Amino acid sequence: MNILGTSLRVCVSDLEAAIAVYERLTGAEAQRFRRGGVSVAAVGCFFLMSGPEAELSVLRNITATLAVTDVDEALADLLAVGAQIIAGPVRTPIGSNLVARHPDGSVFEYVDRRAG
Repeated sequence: MNILGTSLRVCVSDLEAAIAVYERLTGAEAQRFRRGGVSVAAVGCFFLMSGPEAELSVLRNITATLAVTDVDEALADLLAVGAQIIAGPVRTPIGSNLVARHPDGSVFEYVDRRAG
């Protein structure tokens, strides 16, 4: 698998205030989207997330999001090393993702940008 980069997850209570801080720190403009009931802003290498605690508590368990060339290739490699697939792979109009627990217990989301 080819890991292209990593995004860090930050849960915040005030998304607008956090966006201003992270835009200033990274020099990047926020890209906003929703994931279920959670509002997300991608700013540089950060995913800022705000929403209902029940949904955030699930997302907090994911250490980081890893961009990969191909989620299907990542799936094969993850299974080969004994990872547990928690969710996915899920195809979306902009790519695919899956969530896996590594044998050491760490949980990561893997995403690609290949249209589903």
